This record gives sequence, structure tokens and C-alpha cells, in this order.
Amino acid sequence: MTNLSLKTEPVALGKSGLAVFPIAWGMWRLASPDGNDDLGAIADRVEAALDAGVTLFDTADIYGCDAPIGFGGAEALFGKALAANPHWRERMVIATKGGIWLGKPYDSTLDYLRSAIDASLERLGLPSVDLYQIHRRDFLTHPREVAEALIEMVEAGKVRQIGVSNYSPAEVSALQAFLPFPLVSTQPEYSAARFAPLYDGTLDQAMERDMAVLAWSPLGGGRLTDPAHPVGALLAQQGAAYGTDASAAALSWIMAHPARIVPIVGSQQPRRIAALRDAFKVEWTRGEWYAVLAASRGEPMP
Repeated sequence: MTNLSLKTEPVALGKSGLAVFPIAWGMWRLASPDGNDDLGAIADRVEAALDAGVTLFDTADIYGCDAPIGFGGAEALFGKALAANPHWRERMVIATKGGIWLGKPYDSTLDYLRSAIDASLERLGLPSVDLYQIHRRDFLTHPREVAEALIEMVEAGKVRQIGVSNYSPAEVSALQAFLPFPLVSTQPEYSAARFAPLYDGTLDQAMERDMAVLAWSPLGGGRLTDPAHPVGALLAQQGAAYGTDASAAALSWIMAHPARIVPIVGSQQPRRIAALRDAFKVEWTRGEWYAVLAASRGEPMP
């Protein structure tokens, strides 16, 4: 039986006409916890990602809220690095998100999203972004109003494509009902340690609707690189069989799914960013892939 092997061919970003490298790079931890935000170091990380083939660069306005630079910090730092290296832009698909504000905590009203996209573009120093995603569902805003804000962004040329993050399949359907264009992406938390999207319909809906799946926290917050963790031990074993490590195996496990899931690597170390290509070395038999899922479930497959 043929092993499940990975391809480096670009992944379609839904029905957008855009395509991206099969692994993305994310900026949740771009801002330094100690406030020492060296633009040279940030440029080194971005260059490492570009050299590895990455084209999708994922950020959000809330990134930086847990660092001295505060809300909008990651966007601002990335924007400064972009301004100093304008030649990067043509090699990038840039994505950002909005809708979370600590203390509210969620706001997807028309007025708020209008201000949020303008603030994001100002921090990034860009006239538009390729992908804008609602970061989390705001239960107090009707999806019709959310859609109105998103339509306005697209028609104003501020955003090329629209997606969602942390949305359930029902929430995707409700928002899509009020949009004249397709949602091109959904961004769930998904890893060998957090497999709910396999069962809750997220991945099935994405395949049905031809939406890209962008997976955040693909290493399970670091748990999957711990050899003492039952799943981490299996991933380390699988990675070693192909001359690499548990991190590469964890990414490849995600990418083996037929939805062609794009994991978002969050490492801020150039060496580790460069190593993301090791994921393409790792292959799986069906038995090996399901053994990882069974270990994560804590029980045999039914």
C-alpha cells in the first residue's frame, strides 16, 4: 500500500485564485516579552521563512497584547520590517485578523470592524491585505452585520479575500449566507493533540466548500515535542525514521489529511523556521497515522 507522502506544490487558498506554500508562518510571539524588539532579528526570522519557501504570513491585531508593545504590536513590528524590506511584499500572501479586544472580549460590529481594518492597515503600512479573518465569533453581533462590514472592506479595496478563525461549521454557514462571495479559509486550532476538527465537521465542511484550512498551534503548544507525552513519543519515533524530529512529524501528520491543511508554524528562531521543510521528509502508513490519533484519543479507534 502506498504511504501517505506530502507534496510541496502550492495549496489553493479556497476559491480566491491565490495559492500558498503548504506551511505558513505566524506572528503570535513576534513581539519580545522583554520589550527588546530588534528589527534586525525580526528580519532574520522573515528571511528564514521566505528562504524555506513560506508565502503565507499570518498575524492579527491582538498579537502583542501579552508583551510590552501591547495590542497591535506584532502588526506594527511586521509593518516596520516590511517598510525596511519592500522587496518582500511580492513574495508574500499577508493575512491578519480582527474582532478580539481584551476585556470586551469580542466585537464584530460594523463600526468596530471598520476601525479595526483601518488600524491594522496603518500599522502594517499597507493599502490592503490579501486575507482578513474574523478572529473569533462575536455572539452579540448578527452575522448579517458582520457580513456588511466584510463586504465594505472588500469593495473598498482594503481586503482581497475573507476568512474566519475559530468558527464552528454552523457559524461559517450563518455568515456565508449573507455574503456575495465565498469565505476562502477557516483557521481552527488543530494538531495531533487537539483533533476536534476531525469530528466536529470543520474539515468536512472545508472540503465540501473548497475552503483552505489554516491550523494554528500545530505542535499542541509544545506538548507534541515532549517524548514523555504518548503522542510525542510516537511522533519522535516517526520523525527519527526519516532522519528528523517530532516537530517535523507533527506537521506532516496534519498535512497528510486530504483537506491539505496548512499548519501555521509559530517558532521565532530562524534555525527552527528553516527546519520546517523537514516535514516533507516524513511519510505515513495509514496504520501509523491512525495510531497517533488513537494515542491522542487515549483509546483504540472504534
